[in-house]
Amino acid sequence: MLPFIRSDLAQLNAYKPHPSSDTAESVPAQFDRLDTNESPYDLPPELKEKLAWTYQQVIETNRYPDGGHETLKDAIAEYVNESAGLSLFNTAANISVGNGSDELIRSILIATCLGREGSILVANPTFSMYGILAQTLGIPVVTVGRNETNFEIDLKAAQAAIEQTQNPPIRVVFVVHPNSPTANSLTAAELAWLRSLDKHILVVIDEAYFEFSQTTLVGELAQRPNWVILRTFSKAFRLASLRVGYCVAHPEAIAILEKVRLPYNLPSFSITAALVALQNRTLLLESIPQTLSERAKIIEILSQQPELQITASAANFIYLRLKPNGLNSQDAALKAFHQKLRTLGTIVRCISGGLRITVGTIEENTRTVNRVQAVLANLEF
Repeated sequence: MLPFIRSDLAQLNAYKPHPSSDTAESVPAQFDRLDTNESPYDLPPELKEKLAWTYQQVIETNRYPDGGHETLKDAIAEYVNESAGLSLFNTAANISVGNGSDELIRSILIATCLGREGSILVANPTFSMYGILAQTLGIPVVTVGRNETNFEIDLKAAQAAIEQTQNPPIRVVFVVHPNSPTANSLTAAELAWLRSLDKHILVVIDEAYFEFSQTTLVGELAQRPNWVILRTFSKAFRLASLRVGYCVAHPEAIAILEKVRLPYNLPSFSITAALVALQNRTLLLESIPQTLSERAKIIEILSQQPELQITASAANFIYLRLKPNGLNSQDAALKAFHQKLRTLGTIVRCISGGLRITVGTIEENTRTVNRVQAVLANLEF
């Protein structure tokens, strides 16, 4: 370690953008890339043409982008209201926009826990960036487990952690709704627990997969100033390459996040793309029913494989595990399973004792199911 670098960073495992790649390079396009929960569909050509025209004729690359995001925030607020059937958030004061949700998570951590002011609570397995970003800022991460069958948070352990963690106390609880990688939505018991938490604890509910689950907690924000909801344009809106995320919260919380975010944090092209996506949301979200239908088809077919254990999904991916047989190492069998799928041309995410498989196009899903069946037929357990 260089002498001027914090010693704790030596133990930090950074997020790997392409976990199934053997190098730092992106996964080659000839693979079926079903490992990062992106939409399998690019923007329609007519929208790309519109964006290209805007880049050529409107955007001035020598000028800084709109640093206040007011137009985009208003458009997001309109969509949030429409998608939740509400009329609560009709001003930009309830919205903050980030360079992906990651920037918003980092801003939340800076605003709440930095300088030994607090620690965070996460229930593993879940999205790893909450813990990674906290560690990069020197913020302690308290972890609890989940039920091994339905992946519900161990609520007794979570409550005990909040009561017993004092130096520093838990200031933020992060949950994903539905969770990644396990694809399960928050249960009634989990929601009741979140509602019961002291107002000194910030509850961050990540709804990255809202468009697939169609379940949102936005309607509770007016009564819960200690809740923040995160969403993204990277999944259903097909803008993963342009990095646009947003959060919805009480205006006072938003005002603080606006203070700590970097100026000009979104490039002009990303702002334009998000606006175009919202203006054409009916067109872009037309693919959702097909994704849900394909998800159901994959689960139905693979559930017939006696070697697999598959849970219900409320997202655009499925999570499967190998059933224990008491003969060989489950970890070794899972790694072999993962590698053989890659050899056949399907890239999935090997994580937390299972495989997370993004729902792709009809053709990709057909190949994936066939390849899973072929691997299982020849895999030694």
